[in-house]
Amino acid sequence: MTRASFLAALLLAAACGTSKTPAPVADSTAIKTARVLEGLRPNLVIKGEAPARWTLAERMAHYQVPGLSVAVIDGGKIAWARGFGVKEAGGTDSVTTATLFQAGSISKPTFALGLMRLVQDGRLSLDEDVNVKLTSWKMPENRFTAKEKVTLRRILSHNAGLTVHGFPGYEAGTPVPTVVQVLDGAKPANTLAVRVDTFPGAISRYSGGGTTVAMLLTTDVTGKPFPQLMKELVLGPAGMTHSTYQQPLPEAVAATAATGTYADGKLVKGRFHTYPEMSAAGLWTTATDLATLAIELQHTWAGQPGNVVTKATLAEMFTVQKEPFGIGYVINAKGRDLSFEHDGSDEGFQAVFTAFAERGQG
Repeated sequence: MTRASFLAALLLAAACGTSKTPAPVADSTAIKTARVLEGLRPNLVIKGEAPARWTLAERMAHYQVPGLSVAVIDGGKIAWARGFGVKEAGGTDSVTTATLFQAGSISKPTFALGLMRLVQDGRLSLDEDVNVKLTSWKMPENRFTAKEKVTLRRILSHNAGLTVHGFPGYEAGTPVPTVVQVLDGAKPANTLAVRVDTFPGAISRYSGGGTTVAMLLTTDVTGKPFPQLMKELVLGPAGMTHSTYQQPLPEAVAATAATGTYADGKLVKGRFHTYPEMSAAGLWTTATDLATLAIELQHTWAGQPGNVVTKATLAEMFTVQKEPFGIGYVINAKGRDLSFEHDGSDEGFQAVFTAFAERGQG
């Protein structure tokens, strides 16, 4: 971990012993939860050495994590969800399942679902040059785009040849650039211009800059503010009742949010940064809301009518375009073991999301 405040919607697997008399379901869940909270272990175990085991409280203290939120999916539903610690280091306000955290780059696949709604409805095309429908700004052409074009499919699977890996956000009280200023690297933007510097489709290279180009395209086409658009296309239909892409976070909502914390335990000045690059890094959410979204997609994958996208659209998103990315999500394995994942890092926040398409777990 590089930063301390942590949001997670993840599978925490605990080995279960055999018993001639199975415990009641409620007790079984409690036992599994306790094994997670009291039996954390490292990724690697060295043969001949006693395996390390930690409690969650010990790991939080080790990494100076003041607050943590976890949601676990099993059997296609939320098996348990809990908050741990406090919203702000040194404070007394406890983290609950309704506490908001910045999800960092988990913003990207969540945004990708909204964009795919527009593709599904025929308002955008995955394989069209983005400059065709961009109106408020154009991607500068060069020798690389003369041969191959920047498309949404390439942007969302991180092989469009675009620059700018990620964004540091803007400290509270400092000027925040427009999206166009961000894309051109113009003051007060604190990152370089987003440009094509290699042939689109040639290499896999992560680009938050590209995701921001795609965001601008969605607002140009729909004429709607991005947070409103995402609420209509994804957050509302998925039942993510606590989530928002609003940047900066409205004051009335900020009281429910955790404060960003660095790895040395220091607080982020002004509590958290503002991200005008909303599609790339601007999602405020809870572990429970992310788990709710995962379950929605699992149900769609199983053939139930989708509230966000259709199964055909989801199948395209879950197909690897260029390793390791599908459209929006990192895709691992196939068949029953197919998982869709992403992690995230904003200033003072860390997040992890993983879910299995067929196993009803996450």
